[in-house]
Amino acid sequence: MKSLRTQRGFTLIELLVVIGILALLAAITIPALNNIKRSDATVAATRQLLDDVARARQLAISRHTTNYMIFVPASFFQDAGFTSLPTADLRAPGTNLYDKQLIGYTFVTLRSVGEQPGQKSPDYIGPWRTMPENTFIATNKFALRGATPTYIFDPPGSAIPKYTVKGFERTTAIPFPSEDAYNPANPNRSFAFLPYLAFDHLGRLTSGQDEYIPIARGTVAHSRNAQTKVAQAVQPELIENPAGNSTNSYNLIHIDWLTGRARLEHQEISGL
Repeated sequence: MKSLRTQRGFTLIELLVVIGILALLAAITIPALNNIKRSDATVAATRQLLDDVARARQLAISRHTTNYMIFVPASFFQDAGFTSLPTADLRAPGTNLYDKQLIGYTFVTLRSVGEQPGQKSPDYIGPWRTMPENTFIATNKFALRGATPTYIFDPPGSAIPKYTVKGFERTTAIPFPSEDAYNPANPNRSFAFLPYLAFDHLGRLTSGQDEYIPIARGTVAHSRNAQTKVAQAVQPELIENPAGNSTNSYNLIHIDWLTGRARLEHQEISGL
C-alpha cells in the first residue's frame, strides 16, 4: 500500500519571519535606490551644464562676437524692465518662462559680424533649456555680484576657503523675454535685470574672473493653476535635499576665464 505524503503549509510564525525579512530588505534597498537616483540627477545636471557652457563658448568663437548665456531670474515679471515693455505681445513670451525661474537658460548674441558700432541685431539662439529634474543652480549664485560671496571649505573646518562663489554678473542691456523686445528706434532702453555669463570672440569670459556655478539637488516647486496646471507668475520654492548639499557635498562647474573652458570641481571623499 502506497504511503500518503502530507504537505505542510507555512506556519504563522514562518510567514511573519518571511514578511519581516522582506521588510528589512526593502528598508535597506529603497534608500539606496533613492541615493542612486539623486546621484544620476547630479551627473545629468553636471554633464548638461558642462556641454552647454562649452556650446556658449563655441558660439562666441564661431560667430566672432560676444555670446551671452542668460538665466531666468526669480520674479522677473515684477521687474520694471519687463513690465514697462510697451505692448502685451512683447511681454507674452514671458508667460512661458514662469516655470523656468532659476532653472532655465538660453544663448543670446547682440551683434553680428560686420555691424557698425552701436548697431544691434539681437538673436536668441535655440530654445530655452532647463536643468534636469530634481536639480537646480544654487540660489546663492543668483545673489547680486557685489553681495557677500559663498565660501566653500574643503575639507570642512578649514581656515581658508577652497572656492569663492560670487553671484552672476547682471545686465539690463539684453532684450527680454525675446529678441522681439528690441526696438531699433530706442536702442538704449533697459530690459529686465538678467544674470548672465558672457564669452568674447576668443572664447574668454568677459568678466576676467573664473566663474563657479554650484549645482544643488532638491525640489523646485513652481506655482500652477489648479485647473489648467499652467505655471503662474509666482516666485518658485526651492529646497535643497539634503539641506546644504550645494556647499557640504558640492558639485561646481568651474569656468576658467582665460580659456573659457569648464570642468567639474567636486568634494573628494577621503579614503576612496
